[in-house]
Formats: sequence, C-alpha cells, structure tokens
Amino acid sequence: MRMISQRMNQRLPLRHALVALIILVSLLQTAAGAGRKPNVVVVLTDDQSFAELGATGNPVIRTPHIDRLAAQSASLANFHVMPVCAPTRAGLMTGRYSYRTGVTDTWLGRSLIDPDETTLAELFAGGGYRTGIFGKWHLGDNYPRRAMDQGFQESLVLNGGGLAQPGDPPDPVDERGAYFNATLSHNGTWGKTKGYVSDVITDAAMQFIEKQRKQPFFVYLSFNCPHSPHQVPDEYRRHYPPQVFNPTNFPAVGHPMSTENNPDALARVYGMVENIDDNVGRLLAKLEALKLADDTIVVFFSDNGAQRHNGFNGGLRSWKGTPYEGGIHQFCFIRWPAQLKAGHKVDRITSHIDLAPTLLDFCNVPKPDRMKFDGRSLAPLLRGKAVDWPDRTLVAQWHRGDVPNRYRNFAIRSQDWKLVQALGREEPWDGKMEFQLYDMVRDPFEMHDVAAKHPERVAELKAAYNRWFDDVVGGRDFSKAQRIFVGATQENPVLLTREDWRGPKASWTPEGIGYWDLNIVTPARYDIRVRFDLAKADRTLTLKCGGTSAQQPIKAGTEEYLFKNVQLPAGPARLEATLQEGTTKRGVKYVEVSKP
Repeated sequence: MRMISQRMNQRLPLRHALVALIILVSLLQTAAGAGRKPNVVVVLTDDQSFAELGATGNPVIRTPHIDRLAAQSASLANFHVMPVCAPTRAGLMTGRYSYRTGVTDTWLGRSLIDPDETTLAELFAGGGYRTGIFGKWHLGDNYPRRAMDQGFQESLVLNGGGLAQPGDPPDPVDERGAYFNATLSHNGTWGKTKGYVSDVITDAAMQFIEKQRKQPFFVYLSFNCPHSPHQVPDEYRRHYPPQVFNPTNFPAVGHPMSTENNPDALARVYGMVENIDDNVGRLLAKLEALKLADDTIVVFFSDNGAQRHNGFNGGLRSWKGTPYEGGIHQFCFIRWPAQLKAGHKVDRITSHIDLAPTLLDFCNVPKPDRMKFDGRSLAPLLRGKAVDWPDRTLVAQWHRGDVPNRYRNFAIRSQDWKLVQALGREEPWDGKMEFQLYDMVRDPFEMHDVAAKHPERVAELKAAYNRWFDDVVGGRDFSKAQRIFVGATQENPVLLTREDWRGPKASWTPEGIGYWDLNIVTPARYDIRVRFDLAKADRTLTLKCGGTSAQQPIKAGTEEYLFKNVQLPAGPARLEATLQEGTTKRGVKYVEVSKP
C-alpha cells in the first residue's frame, strides 16, 4: 500500500514541473519584447436557458447590460456545452472532453478532476497573469483539486455543485436561504459573507481587478445562479408578476412555451438572471472606469440549459440533462474591442472545449506540446479571417453512474446533421436505445426525426461517435475512483461531505449511506469528527477506515462525536461512518479529518 501511495504522490510534482516550464517560456517571450497581454474575464452562469436573455429573443426578461455586451461582442451562434455543469466546467478549464479529465457526473465523487490535468488557470498563471476565481468551481472541494490548487492565486468559492446542497459547510444558514450571507471558502479558509451571493462574488472580482490592474489578469466569475433553489432578493422577484408568463407573450416557435408553467418559480429565475445582469453591468463599468475595457477579453456563456421549469426556451427542444438543443445549445459572447468586430457572428459549430485554446491563442500564452486539446482555437473565425475550416463533429454526453456507457444519453453533431440517443439519462439504465437524426439546417428545433430516411447519415455519425468514445474513454480505468487526499500539509483539516461520497446507497437524502475514497498521504494518528442529524433516540456510531474500526454509543440529543488518535496507514483507504438505531441504518452528514 505504501508503494501505491508513493506513486500517487509522485504525480503532482510532475505537473508542477510542467507549470514551471510554462513560466520559463513566458519569461523568455517577455524578455524578447512582448508587450502587455490582454486581460481575460470569463463570466459563466449556472443553468441559464439560451433564451433567458433579451439578446436571444426573450421579450420579458430585463437584461440591458448583457444585451449591450452582446451587441458589442463577436458571438458564437452555433455554440454547445455539455448537458450538465461539472462536465462543461472541466472542458472549459482544460480544452478537453470531461471524460479525459476523470469528470463523469455532478455528484457522488464523480465531479473530481484528475489532478494531473493542466488547467487554463495554471497556463495563465505560468504566462505571467494574476488569476482569480469567484463563485462556483465544482471540480473538487479538497486538495489537490481545489481551484486554489489548480492555478487560481485568489479564490473565493462555494463547495460542490452549488449552495443549499450537501457540499455546504456545517454552518448556520440565513433564514432567507443559503444564497444570503453564505459561508464561502477564501483561499482555503471558510468565512461568513454578507449579502446576496451573486453580489458578493462580483464585489470580490471587482476588487481583484482593481488590485491587479497594472498587470494582466484572468478572472473567472462563475455564478451559482440561476440554479435552484431559486432564492433571490424580493425586489427582483417582484419585477415579474404572474401575468407576464402567459405563453401568448412569447414567440410561438419550435417547441413553444408551455401553458403549464409555475409563475412564482419563473419570477425567481428571471429575478436571479436580472440580478446577474446588474452585476455584469457593475463589472463592465469597473473595467471602463479603470480604462481596461478596450483590451480586456470578456466571455459570457452558461454551462447548460435550464432546469425544467417550462419557461420560454426559444423554441429549443427539452432542458438541462438532455442532449437535445435545449440542454446543450448556448449563447456565447466574446467582447474584445481592440481586436474583435462588434456584431460579428461565427456560424460554424463550436463548443466549450474551444474556449481554452482560443483564449491562449489570443493572449499568446504557450502550452506544452504534450498537452493535447480536443477543442480548436476559434481566433481566426472570431477575427473574421478567411480560413480553411473543415467540418468536424462535436459530442455531448452525460448520464448518472461512475463509468461512461457507450450510446447512453449522447448527441454527436456535424455542421448540418445531429444524431441523438436520449435514453438512459438517470440510473439504472436498461440498455434500450432509440437513435434519432435531425437535419439541423432545415430543422434547428429538432421537430422531425429523419433517421429512417437517411440510414447512411446515421451509420456515419454512429461510427464517428464510436471512434470518439473509444478515444476519450480508452485511456482511463473509471473503476479507480479519484481519491481525496488526507494528511497533506496543503489542507488540514479535511472536510468530507455527501457531495463526494460514493457507493450504491449513497444519496443526499437522510437515508443515504456512502463512503469516501481517500489517499492517506501521511501515516499518523488523526482526529476524526463525525457530524450527523440530531439524534432523537440512542444510537450506535460506527467508523471504519484504513483497517481501523471503532464503535461509539450516541445519546439522544447529540449531533457530533470526535474519535481521537485514530491510527491511519499511508495509501488508499475507504472511510465509512454509519449510525444504527434499532433496525435502521443510515449515513452521516459530514466527516472532518484532522492531523494534530
């Protein structure tokens, strides 16, 4: 076990050496006379529909600042993401399909990025940029996968996939909800913030920009909104009375807005987007005031389609989680006044995996030859140059489970055609499949399946998908979980949450039972604090980890227990804590592992 641990620990210095090489190359370029590079601000929203902007045809929502940004930008008119958030975010950060990075899903330990991956933040930091993230990371809450471990020099982040989820730290929640006065991690230290979360992270991003304005910076402003639960200040919600959501107020195109919608839920979603718009307006005004706007690249998009709230979806089919256009087709605006023509539209199919190579190209930041992108630099297309651009295929796939399954809930897209197999989104999957083909030139709303008329197209795209799947999945053993490091000097104590526990009975419900896959970096005696729902009756707490097992009677009225001086050997380990009350067995809420 010690040899396995040593091999795992040797992987990280190799990546640090790679980043050092990037820094050296950048310094040599600067010494050769390169001028100041452009700043970069990437703004990402969470679960925002393509059509939840005025700029994309919504007649009700109030987004004047983003609409103005769109008008000042070049735009990717045929832009696609993954059906859910963590896979999109992994692709944004690496320029690679998420399966290559070890990210397969959004929870239960499946959104942990492989620490061997080199991120966009690391490349920018190596290229002389100051880097900061503000908001949602969703690629790992513990060392070595935290944003602060992956190239971000300034980090103000929430845990897991969003607030009001099990990744939240064990801290009292504001009576208005978790989005107010949230507890966030600032450079690894948890602290209570003051205000609405979108305002808080925008304030922090603006302060970072002002502080770093004399050198190039990379800012990743990653909103947790408008993801559910739809908590928003009342003044925004009140802007959208129930009558505005009458479907007759919206264009009846493609798959029109349903009459069976929830006006209160939609008012909250639209209010959250309007609040984002206000914050984007403040951010852009800050760039103007600091005279940085002309040479700052601003990218704005969302990570996937909206959760199913039956709002206006611009006629697109379906919602988040599906490979139909309503789940993966997104707006993407790129403003760079010094270089890109306002109003220019790129009609070629593009993807979130293209953004990393594009931004590095724009900023003349090198990447090592051994690092292979799946995406392509869109710089020539965005600059409007005549360029040979052969057709290509892009894939979107996501489903529940630890291991990618061939053909399960995927789409493959060429410029003109799209093959979809949308069954198997949730687990378990019965293996049933239904391949659908859409002519995206004549039928952009996916109204008419033409697979029976074009079997040759189906076969062609299916073969291309199979080549893709073999390539992106073939180099990784997904049965070997991404492990959380314990005992490293970079993080102590280590908080384990239900976001990243695993197992067939793991869930976010009180009845869930799971375990955490760990890598014990340092053999030592550890203090292990276990937190659980308030005991209404006497129970028995059992802790198992690294060959050690201990039991402790728990009295009614108790919410936590501390196991002291637990000897843990180095190497891979599984930690499980369960409560037994009569015949009922359930898991715990948090485990905190400390090395005294």
